[in-house]
Amino acid sequence: MPMPQSDLLKFAVVDVETTGGAGDLNRITEIGIVLLDGTEQVGEFHSLVDPGVPITPFVQNLTGITDEMVSGAPQFSKIAEEVAELLSDRIFVAHNVMFDSKIV
Repeated sequence: MPMPQSDLLKFAVVDVETTGGAGDLNRITEIGIVLLDGTEQVGEFHSLVDPGVPITPFVQNLTGITDEMVSGAPQFSKIAEEVAELLSDRIFVAHNVMFDSKIV
């Protein structure tokens, strides 16, 4: 018998790419979110983000995301409300969450 929808754990699986390593100038360049109710995917979100600072050459080589790609993309402040709504009332899941959660 399937579990009632209200009993399913709801997850937001989040991945971000950033301009570099630790530091105050590190900013998000890309964010992806997959929403799961139990094991069923119920939504997704993806956006490149204009970080307002240059992406380090190391990260450009690692991720393939260049300054040119994010030029014209929304700044995080423009998508923050939508991201917050997607994460609301969900279990936040991320690889290396301690690093990712500190980046704006």
